[in-house]
Order: sequence, then structure tokens, then C-alpha cells
Amino acid sequence: MAIIELKNTTIFQGNHLILSDVSFQINTGEFVYLIGQTGSGKSSLLKTLYGDLPLNEGTGEVAGHQLNGLKTSSIPALRRDIGIVFQDFQLLSDRSVEANLDFVLRATGWKDKAKRSERIIEVLSLVGMQNKRHKSTFEISGGEQQRVAIARSLAMNPDIMLFDEPTSALDPEMIKEVLDVMIQLAEEGMTMLVVTHEMGFAKTVADQMIFMDEGRIVEQAKPDEFFNNPKSDRTKLFLSQILNH
Repeated sequence: MAIIELKNTTIFQGNHLILSDVSFQINTGEFVYLIGQTGSGKSSLLKTLYGDLPLNEGTGEVAGHQLNGLKTSSIPALRRDIGIVFQDFQLLSDRSVEANLDFVLRATGWKDKAKRSERIIEVLSLVGMQNKRHKSTFEISGGEQQRVAIARSLAMNPDIMLFDEPTSALDPEMIKEVLDVMIQLAEEGMTMLVVTHEMGFAKTVADQMIFMDEGRIVEQAKPDEFFNNPKSDRTKLFLSQILNH
């Protein structure tokens, strides 16, 4: 069953056309990789899915929320069903790990302090950060901060997770920490759409690959077909550049 579906969508940022005739769907439980050169439209596509950019033409649905004519007042409800993980963590630097998660839960209607505390420990345990919950975020490594950011997104029990270059600011050892958490989530059946250049990871974990170029989806296929028998010349060129980098 599709949890994300876009059909013939066109997206503008102001008067600037950034996505054109984009159609794809993601089924519940799938791990989907979205790749392409810088400026190809990947982040804009994610912004459309979580309501930061309006859907101008075509149709779209995410976790039961219609993107067509999405009202500003409806965006918080959409985002409660989506976990979003950014490359720069976006944690509150003046608060502890625990306080960062508590802030989000309180903001989304969790009034019971004991239930919030229980949920915080639960999701921090999922990412191996329960023993550092009292640490300030500036006291922990980049990889640990990203794991906390993932826990923060998981705290609201989202239907889908969106990752926008979650490892680009990390060194190789920290990247492994974050990818291990994502593998665990995939094994547990979390639906995920991931933007990253970690191609080895994609081959191991992904159910689908989506390649974007110049604001369009050029190719969508299973990893084996995508890497070994791409149909588009643009896909072949991109893969040759990134795999030989």
C-alpha cells in the first residue's frame, strides 16, 4: 500500500520552476534511496513532502495527508506523521539530549511527564543513546548528535522517515554509527526515503533507487537493476562519476 504518492507534480519556489512532472510512489515498509547531483531537486522534493513547498500542479499524498491545497494550519498534523532528519542535526545546543526530545513531545501534545520520560528513554535506547540523555548536545560527537536527531524524529512514532543527507557532515567512523541505526530501522519495517551519497549502503539496504536530474525523475528501479543495468544515459554518467570518485 502506497504511503507516499506523487502524480504529475510540478513545484515552484516563487516564480522559479524547480520540479517538473514528478511521479513516484513508496509503499509502506520500503527503504527508498533518492540520489542526484547537487541542485537536481532532491531537497526540494523532500520539502514538498513535508509541506515546506506547495504542490502547484498534479496530485500528492503523504501518510494520508493530501498535499494539494495544503493549508498552513494542516502542516503540523502532516509533520507529526513524518520524521525528518537533516544533515545539520538541528538540536537545541543549550539543552540536554533528554530536554531536546522533551521539547518536541511537549510541543506535539504529550502532557503527561511520566509518559514523555518513558518515551524518551525508549527511543534513545533504539539509537544507543540512553546512557547520555543528561549530556548537553555540545558534549557529544557529531555521530551521536545525529543519532539523537533520529531519536527525536522517532519519538512521535512517525509513519515515515525522511533523511536529507544525514551523514554529509560526519567523518567515516561517525557515518557508520548513523548508518547502523538506519539499517536497524529498515529491519524493523520503518518506511524511509533517504537522500545520501553512501552508495554501498544503498546496494545493501535499499528496496528502490530514484535518480533525479534537473528537477525530474530520470530513473526508478531496484538496486540490482539500477547499478548493473541502468536504462538512462544520464544515470550511467552519474553512476560513473560518483562510484569512481
